[in-house]
Amino acid sequence: MANITGRPEVDAALARDLTIDITTMGRQSGRPRTVEIWFLAVDDRIFITGTPGPRDWYANLLADDSLTFHLKESVRADLEATARPVDDEATRRFVFEHPSARWYRDQTDLDDLVANAPMVEVTFR
Repeated sequence: MANITGRPEVDAALARDLTIDITTMGRQSGRPRTVEIWFLAVDDRIFITGTPGPRDWYANLLADDSLTFHLKESVRADLEATARPVDDEATRRFVFEHPSARWYRDQTDLDDLVANAPMVEVTFR
């Protein structure tokens, strides 16, 4: 993985870890909300996605794009970030076709994922 954060141990964790916590701001409560979730590292870019359906974490990020990305597997680090919804069909398909997204493809049809799954790209501050 490229030098994404400038911290070699964190960049290595982004390349190999799968499970994180994210903290978003509740769109209705205005309180921090933390959820465990998987992320995907695809060509030196970081994505958070899920199977099709409503997700509170996604709705929260649509209302306020700030989040804290909590690494917790090989390294512990809290990274301040922003999330941008990924609406571009080509990018969505590219992410879901990546080998790291196999679990999602095993859950539902690729075209359904591309059309309906929540997806954001994460940029670290």
